[in-house]
Amino acid sequence: MNDTTQDAAAAYDSQPWLASYGEGVATEFQPLPDRNLGDLVRRLARDYSDRTAFVTCLDSGLHGALTFAETDRYADEFAAYLRFELGLEPGERVAVQLPNCSAYPVAAFGIFKAGLVLVNVNPLYTPRETNHQLSDSGARALVVFNLFGGNLRDAIAGTDVENVVMAGPAEFFPTLRRLLVNTVMKLKKMVPEPTAETTPLPDALQAGRPHVGRLEDPVPRSPDDLAALQYTGGTTGPAKGAMLTHANLLANLAQTQAVSAPVIEPGRETVLTALPLYHIFAFTNNLMGFYYNGCRNVLCPSPRPPSNLRKAFEKFEITQFAGVNVLFHALANEDWFRNNPPPLRQTVAGGTALHGAVAEEWKKLVGDIPCEGYGLSETSPVVTVNQPSGRIKLGTIGLPVPGTIVRIIDEDWNPVPPGEVGELAVKGPQVFQGYWNKPEETAAVLRDGFFRTGDMAVMDDEGYFRIVDRKKDMIDVSGFNVYPNEVEEVLSEHPDIDEAAVIGIPNEDTGGETVRAYVVTRNRELTEADVIEFARKNLTAYKVPKEVRFTDDLPKSAVGKILRKDLRSRVLGEQG
Repeated sequence: MNDTTQDAAAAYDSQPWLASYGEGVATEFQPLPDRNLGDLVRRLARDYSDRTAFVTCLDSGLHGALTFAETDRYADEFAAYLRFELGLEPGERVAVQLPNCSAYPVAAFGIFKAGLVLVNVNPLYTPRETNHQLSDSGARALVVFNLFGGNLRDAIAGTDVENVVMAGPAEFFPTLRRLLVNTVMKLKKMVPEPTAETTPLPDALQAGRPHVGRLEDPVPRSPDDLAALQYTGGTTGPAKGAMLTHANLLANLAQTQAVSAPVIEPGRETVLTALPLYHIFAFTNNLMGFYYNGCRNVLCPSPRPPSNLRKAFEKFEITQFAGVNVLFHALANEDWFRNNPPPLRQTVAGGTALHGAVAEEWKKLVGDIPCEGYGLSETSPVVTVNQPSGRIKLGTIGLPVPGTIVRIIDEDWNPVPPGEVGELAVKGPQVFQGYWNKPEETAAVLRDGFFRTGDMAVMDDEGYFRIVDRKKDMIDVSGFNVYPNEVEEVLSEHPDIDEAAVIGIPNEDTGGETVRAYVVTRNRELTEADVIEFARKNLTAYKVPKEVRFTDDLPKSAVGKILRKDLRSRVLGEQG
């Protein structure tokens, strides 16, 4: 490094953000005492034994609950089933393809207690997408939702999966409610005939029960052993398995707890989990974070449409909530939500950029402004977050969590001076070990403990970071860089635009790109000229969309992140 880059490195490594931490937030990283996640969940079950841990609440309002002790007992039975009935050895992979329901923590905790590796799979994946993930991970067993049993044959064909366990939405419900749910689903022909041999989850637990005494205590896994293969969303190509160790996940749990501790009362909070637990954001923030605090977790299988959450909000006094921009906006437009907003003590936003207008709208309704944060599968996931007990800077992703160094770097890994835009790089105990079976791709993003994220960002003089855009999503307009996030946020402020997405399309005349906007609106009289004129009033000329396409919906990931790559693929299809 020359003197300039050394000075830049020192500006980040001195952690100027520590001076901006909220009241009661420890500036030093304080690790948890547990060696692995299996030991952690066992300890917490003893501490909070009779408290309610999980409630599955269906959109009908029917629900069923598990205490911490019950969750722990069922997880032990599932662990014993995997180890001694299926013969799986520590370190082997087990895939879980479930929506939010009580079967998810039972399966995940059981996998950790068995010393196995959790592979989270989106239950809405096509058979082809599922097959890729199962093949790539080498999973030996699969836990699947009963609504998707018709896809099993193609999903597991050619993979190492030898056993499939099937769970339904009403597992662990009281008997009459479970029978009612199952009967309704059968009458509506919602559950297809499985196309491969399966074992019902209750049968698996019963088979494991006699072997529980053979489980090791403590769990035979070290902090550096692999705990999970968390597949990236695939927004820039085929999904890759991020290797997360027990130490990575425990570290991020400790980091996020340090920030949120001032606004969480252990054993007294109720969190509504609408975001999918198979996604790393909800896994760490909702599942592990509130289990760690002995709190009640209300699991909702799907937040789409947002009216699916109505019964959960009405039946339970929700004090904690995590969401993404599109979900906040959707709830704020529901009459039932506006007429009876929940008494939230904390709202956390992640997954995608939080628009300022949506944040303000949310604050007016519930009196609580969302604490926007930032993270990735590769960082377990939280890197930065606004401080719930301190200053929340709208438009930023907040401050690095304790024990984390963030630098803004150039193409050659050299730090750029604070205030300049560059690529965000992260170093800390939550940073992953690399991509599963992809050494070249690992080497491209990891150096000297730093992980380069692919996101363009900038740090202000108080240590707050702001994401400018995805590096790969930048649009080159005649040599000027256009960041889609900025244009999308402006368009979303138009009263008739519900959602907007912006991409660059090739411009043969200039050799660069043209800005195209995709717009969702309920006003059929809104025209392309209207949208362009609105953008022109709020953006410099080269950032203004030259083309506008109206669409009924936008392609999104499981957590509501707009998939610009799918829009670009749509353009290629049009040109082909």
